[in-house]
Amino acid sequence: TCRNDDCPPDAEDFRAQQCSAYNDVQYQGHYYEWLPKYNDSTAPCALKCHARGQNLVVELAPKVLDGTRCNADSLDMCISGICQAVGCDRQLGSNAEEDNCGVCAGDGSTCRLVRGQSKSHVSPEKREENAIAVPLGSRSVRITVKGPAHLFIESKTLQGSKGEHSFNSPGVFVVENTTVEFQRGSERQTFKIAGPLMADFIFKTRYTVAKDSVVHFFFYQPISHQWRQTDFFPCTVTCGGGYQLNSAECVDIRLKRVVPDHYCHYYPENVKPKPKLKECSMDPCPSRLIYLCRVKYVPS
Repeated sequence: TCRNDDCPPDAEDFRAQQCSAYNDVQYQGHYYEWLPKYNDSTAPCALKCHARGQNLVVELAPKVLDGTRCNADSLDMCISGICQAVGCDRQLGSNAEEDNCGVCAGDGSTCRLVRGQSKSHVSPEKREENAIAVPLGSRSVRITVKGPAHLFIESKTLQGSKGEHSFNSPGVFVVENTTVEFQRGSERQTFKIAGPLMADFIFKTRYTVAKDSVVHFFFYQPISHQWRQTDFFPCTVTCGGGYQLNSAECVDIRLKRVVPDHYCHYYPENVKPKPKLKECSMDPCPSRLIYLCRVKYVPS
């Protein structure tokens, strides 16, 4: 494969370009505006398009151009009309997959699973409360409230801007450049977010009736603070054999700066590395020469 960088956000979809090329070609005596039909499991590499505003789906070509994605949610691509596997490393024939943290061929060590539930207790003085805070970069987010409480999002970007986002009807929305799916049923609301979150989200509950609700949460949280080993300190001696140590400092990955150690202690799996010890200045020290001077005494 080649040119593996992501396309700009405003770039037109490759399959859509191929469908629109038939807008100026008559089909059964009529002109249509053709839109791509995605995720056809029976023929993923055929150019199937549907006419805008019509209940009409047509195969306009037996195969799409080489390099077209087989499905909208996969990197696999069509080559000579056959769907070929493409890994997250963008290599043809690769089976590499992203781990739960979003790292290609990763081992899952850069994030942690957060799951649980919280029960809210309504009182006349409290009509709104925080349910769970989900930080920037989190993935596979699923937040569900069971009960009459209304679930909404308060967002905060790295630049400090805040917003409140509330939805009354189900659908797919964009919040702070993050795609959010909102589902609503009888005394049940759910937010689903594939992620990664592009801002900090605080999921909050608002009460309209005096009845308790339960919030269930599940997401993979990035480990935003990690230990980094320092350089070795100066040697204890300049010659003759000594030793030098290094240490570890806690680093905020997002802000790329050193922070107090307690930020790293927040993650139980984030064990502080032990200091390393090594020998140094092993060359022998130069001999110290002592010169004795004889003084001749001359009587006066």
